[in-house]
Amino acid sequence: MQWQSLVIDIPNYPKPGVTFKDITPLLADGAGFQSAIEELAVFCERDDLRPNALACPEARGFIFASALAQRLGIGFIPLRKPGKLPRKTAKLTYDLEYGSDTLEVHAEDIKPDMRIMMVDDVLATGGTMAACIALLRELGAEVIGAAFLLEIPELNGREKLGELPTLSLINE
Repeated sequence: MQWQSLVIDIPNYPKPGVTFKDITPLLADGAGFQSAIEELAVFCERDDLRPNALACPEARGFIFASALAQRLGIGFIPLRKPGKLPRKTAKLTYDLEYGSDTLEVHAEDIKPDMRIMMVDDVLATGGTMAACIALLRELGAEVIGAAFLLEIPELNGREKLGELPTLSLINE
């Protein structure tokens, strides 16, 4: 499947100099979306991975993570911006290129025996994903890999993931 043909570049959005990757045409294409989920599932089902949960930072990646979790028959753990989760949370504040951000997760949803696969729509600079991994590991989970629809290699986000097995279906 040529998923790249179902992603549209929107130049100078949301600000000048940024090229937004619009994944909504892929989501609207039933065969394309199903094919992407199946290919992500093949990666997750490798003998050396086999997660028992998926985790993803908000927001667009939730679409892929929840569909993939359903396909694999495992749970999905959302990592959210502050104030969005009603129970006791664990949080991590991390640096971005121009400031900082914070992610939270329901602390009691993370169990020490969890083998978590990280999922998101786009791997760009890797800062958010690295923060997610650090937070989950801090809570005792084993983060075993990362899977993305799309990667922007020139931003070197994969470097922040270290030796973690990583799959990107589209490399632009």
